[in-house]
Amino acid sequence: MNDPTAMLHDLYHYPVKGLTPQRLPRAVLLAGQPIGCDRLYAIENGPSGFDPDAPAHLPKQRFLMLMRNERLARLKCAFDTVSHALSIALEGREVVRGDLRSPAGRTAVERFFSDYCADELRGEPKVLTAPGHSFSDVSRKVVSIINLASVQAIETVVGARVDPLRFRGNLYVRDWPAWHEFALLGRTVKVGREVEIKIVKRITRCAATNVDPQSGVRDLAIPHSLTTALGHADCGVYGEVVTGGEIAVGDRLEASGP
Repeated sequence: MNDPTAMLHDLYHYPVKGLTPQRLPRAVLLAGQPIGCDRLYAIENGPSGFDPDAPAHLPKQRFLMLMRNERLARLKCAFDTVSHALSIALEGREVVRGDLRSPAGRTAVERFFSDYCADELRGEPKVLTAPGHSFSDVSRKVVSIINLASVQAIETVVGARVDPLRFRGNLYVRDWPAWHEFALLGRTVKVGREVEIKIVKRITRCAATNVDPQSGVRDLAIPHSLTTALGHADCGVYGEVVTGGEIAVGDRLEASGP
């Protein structure tokens, strides 16, 4: 099969589930793992049942997340992958800073969310993490790939500009035709010189994509609009890293396999 080559246009991870994406110029991917620090932390919205000694996938509704807590998008966060210091700013002013590896740092962040999300909490918020665990929306350890041409097609469907960050992807890819990523299911995509990613699942979108990631305003109805126009609410695909290595913005992507 002759496939168009594509380019890695942008690269992100999301150290705290539901909070600001962090742009990366490059990343080292490990086989069978998500991008480093991706969804490494989550903020529990009342008792979730999460056990850090036996971490398991839980529904995203048990944590603060954009689908229900759109005010999170108004926060601008910075995360240091070395120190695990999280800084949160609101309206241009830092409102809290804490080392998420320390009890004092986690407590400071938890106190902030106790106030900021007070009317949306089912109990005291708690910063959660566990070694090797990712608070992904799916139980498999994956990376998410967003085709920028598909995002442009969605703009036509909804009749408005759509910020690609609404889809909270890891790899943003250009030069594929719209929806070409769906044709890659079950196939392997090589990124750069070393990394190979097997495409395993389409991503069905939820109401989180209706929230503008800059303003925190719920201003579109993307899943409904897609379902009405196209018969599905999907954008992007999940992939499992089968061969690790380093990837960087500007790398080429080439599909292989039938």
